[in-house]
Amino acid sequence: MTDPDFLNSVPGPSVELSDFDASGPQRFFNRELSWLSFNWRVLESAENPDAPLLERVRFLSISGSNLDEFFTVRVAGLRGLKRAGVTKPSADGMTPAEQLERIDADARALMLRQQECWATLKDLMRDANIEVVGINDLSKVDVERLEQVFMDQVFPVLTPLAIDPAHPFPFIPNAGFAMALQLRRVSDGAPLEALLPVPNQVNRFIRLEGGRPGTIRFLPLEGLLELFLTRLFPGYETAGLCTFRVLRDSDLEVEEEAEDLVREFESALKRRRRGEVIRLKISMNAPTDLRAMIIEELHANADEVIELDGIIGISDLSELVIDDHPDMLWKKYKPRTPERVQDFEGDIFAAIKQKDMLLHHPYESFDTVVRFVQQAAHDPDVVAIKQTLYRTSKNSPIVAALCEAAEDGKSVTALVELKARFDEAANIRLSRQLERAGAQVVYGFIDWKTHAKMSTVVRREGKDLVTYSHFGTGNYHPITANFYTDLSLMTCDKALGRDATRVFNYVSGYAKPEMLENLHVSPHSLKSHIIDSLDVEIEHAKAGRPAAAWFKCNSLIEPEVIDAMYRASQAGVRIDMVIRGICGIRPGITGLSENIRVKSVVGRFLEHSRIACFGNGHGLPSDQARVYISSADLMGRNLNRRVETLVEIKNPTVHAQIIHQVMAANLADEANSWVLDANGDFSRPGAIDGGKAFSCHDFFMRNPSLSGRGRGGSDDAPLLTKLRLSGGQ
Repeated sequence: MTDPDFLNSVPGPSVELSDFDASGPQRFFNRELSWLSFNWRVLESAENPDAPLLERVRFLSISGSNLDEFFTVRVAGLRGLKRAGVTKPSADGMTPAEQLERIDADARALMLRQQECWATLKDLMRDANIEVVGINDLSKVDVERLEQVFMDQVFPVLTPLAIDPAHPFPFIPNAGFAMALQLRRVSDGAPLEALLPVPNQVNRFIRLEGGRPGTIRFLPLEGLLELFLTRLFPGYETAGLCTFRVLRDSDLEVEEEAEDLVREFESALKRRRRGEVIRLKISMNAPTDLRAMIIEELHANADEVIELDGIIGISDLSELVIDDHPDMLWKKYKPRTPERVQDFEGDIFAAIKQKDMLLHHPYESFDTVVRFVQQAAHDPDVVAIKQTLYRTSKNSPIVAALCEAAEDGKSVTALVELKARFDEAANIRLSRQLERAGAQVVYGFIDWKTHAKMSTVVRREGKDLVTYSHFGTGNYHPITANFYTDLSLMTCDKALGRDATRVFNYVSGYAKPEMLENLHVSPHSLKSHIIDSLDVEIEHAKAGRPAAAWFKCNSLIEPEVIDAMYRASQAGVRIDMVIRGICGIRPGITGLSENIRVKSVVGRFLEHSRIACFGNGHGLPSDQARVYISSADLMGRNLNRRVETLVEIKNPTVHAQIIHQVMAANLADEANSWVLDANGDFSRPGAIDGGKAFSCHDFFMRNPSLSGRGRGGSDDAPLLTKLRLSGGQ
């Protein structure tokens, strides 16, 4: 590791940009282009030769699914604005039309690079005896075996459709994949145009039996369909074909005054399936008239069509990430159970009672949070449970525990967010499940999403009622908790218990919470507290005291917050940030942001935790700093139109864990990092050095969290110090 002291190093030289207006829209990067930049970093992770081969395939797949969602939501919204004649520019000065033009150029380049990456990975996989073959590579035995697979597993779910005046072009749903055909009747040469929509329940890659020993082979689904077209269209031969995939507008518009919110969302989900076409991907060299027919029938514009020479549906490559070759995957990692929980033989309440715990997922198991709710459901001394649910897994153990608690007569309140994009249907189902069990289900505000991650358990202990609270930076989702890095604060601090109760009462009763003690809530006080805290650092800088701030989040785009950071930088406040995705701030500009540094960490795990630290007159790192964790990213929607929490960390051990461990390692990381410059370009801080560069993910897998250590833990030296002494190893 070349620079383990990233967080204390002097910022690089600032740059002077010609014709730059520090007070104009140029001071912001465009949100959408910044997101595309993030997805380029995901794609570059697929090109990283130090990553295991199949993990590179996984990164490529993720870049594909990310891009699909970007088009169906963000690009769809911009197209809607353009169609409505909206010309008002965004904060960065670009109109919807200008943004769409830039997005289209960048996204097309990204998709072509994805195909190049796939060609490289495909060759590497073949060298490693994992082959993706075409129909010309099949033996007679292969074809015989595949015919059985086709008839048993694919044929029953296919519906071949002739296209003529009596059979109009069918509706192709969002993300729908289909094969278009030009056929000719063998008996008389009569032409027929046909369509073969492929249900998404069918695997995209068919694993072949036989072949060379030690070799695994896959045939893409479109190859299987082409191989057996005569079974679907007997008496016809193929004159031409192509494949295509449709992306549609998936952004929901819900009537704000809907009297029955649940019913409104059920109808909105049906409307989503018929959203307008946003992107049409079609295979290269499609027959001209067939291509024209598809474009016309789908009402797609020319700028919405892209021809691809390669695989359509990059996201489907995830099916090739198989377990047969563990040497081509990340080494298996089993999340730790905190030592203190083990000391108390799994009694979560006893462990929390001794001292606050901060769990760092996925390094510490999310099962501890699940068991917290399960233990509450089974504990006869527990009288009440309150829980927010924004996203969770199918057959969620947390929902099951809440139902069990309600059926057992405990007071259970579940705050379910119906507007969690793409999880609306699942949340409607779980809310009804909870209601049937006897839980009180609250849907929150019509105008604002409730994105806060909280649960409280009220337990009778002697003559007292003790509130145990959980505050998280991520969702109550046991599946994503295996690869999202998030923080879980578990505490029985009385002030935080009162604060959490006030927020629950706010969402259920609409009465704005007053007298919050250690909590700030958006859309009321969270943003203003962040800005006020930066202003405090400015005053420290002016007084000649150390002044610094650290931030870690997924996105930074809120103009008022960015401007507050610029003011702080101009006053001499040192600001270091780890922003995984969208970033609207321009670091390193003379006279504006020379004291601001921004990096993005993209690696084995998806960085998701949100942290804010302020030096409080002592600089950073410091035991006197003010430290917060949050459910909110620094975006307009989170700070102005959602219910979010910002929790101040008062416990000394948890405080040290965030400062000296979580933030220190993220700031020191090189292996998974890109550094942002004033022009919007990202570069690696050092060459990818055969896996030798310091990785914060590897570091966290090796080192237990400070606050979760049990009686056996005796070395309390801050891990920041260990990091420096070891050179990051």
